[in-house]
Amino acid sequence: MTINRVSAWAAAVTLALAAGVGLTAAPAAADISPLGANIWTCKPSPLRPRPVVLVHGTFEDMAGNWATLAPKLKAAGHCVFALNYGRVPATGPLNGVGDIARSARQLSDFIDRVLTATGASEVDIVGHSQGGMMPRYYLKFLNGAAKVHRLIGVTPSNHGTNSNGLVNLARLLGLSPAISLVCQSCQQQMVGSDFMRTLNDGGDTVPGVHYTVIATRFDLVVTPHTSSFLTGDSVENILLQDRAPLDFSGHVAVNYDPVVHQIVLNTLDTSPDALP
Repeated sequence: MTINRVSAWAAAVTLALAAGVGLTAAPAAADISPLGANIWTCKPSPLRPRPVVLVHGTFEDMAGNWATLAPKLKAAGHCVFALNYGRVPATGPLNGVGDIARSARQLSDFIDRVLTATGASEVDIVGHSQGGMMPRYYLKFLNGAAKVHRLIGVTPSNHGTNSNGLVNLARLLGLSPAISLVCQSCQQQMVGSDFMRTLNDGGDTVPGVHYTVIATRFDLVVTPHTSSFLTGDSVENILLQDRAPLDFSGHVAVNYDPVVHQIVLNTLDTSPDALP
């Protein structure tokens, strides 16, 4: 896609979202943190030395995406932080629909704020869907690797999906399928997009960061589900059904799945020496 087409498309996204074209969801309320998250006085302990930053997926928000995981992480002793990102315009009704590179810059600013507040030198990131993929842009192009110890992606769109997957996501979240027409990040998450080629060119990983991917065989959004998986150093790819054969959680349900939560908690407790 040429620069002129990108600019024109982004302008159309902005105008359409501002007008509410194609939307069936109500406008977003003020940002609400999930229980246990964004306690800015929290200081990491020697046992839990890195804050955990939670990154939601396309069309989602931090309060809903992390309603059950955030309090579990807090109860386990972690300092937990979460953000909303990717609105177009900045006061628009939907999260995660803007340019992914811009969203990565928002994540960069947020992580800097977390590190300043906590005094930590690194964070661990847990992200769902786009939120498991977008931080890779931050790591690769925005000097994020020096500030991140581990990235855990839950059904991340690491190598893209097809248009039917994005329509399925809109339906699962109660949005009109036409929302994909006003979602720049949706186009960028398509298999073979310019963004996907740029992100994955030269390898999936960067040195110094540990990667874990959790995918489900019943994912109807990131399709095929194997496109979530990464290759490279310090990577662990986990298929949910290998851990729980009777677990039928799909792309959205994994956010509230206790098996997924336990994998995340166990992974955060894993020492670097134990990683493959």
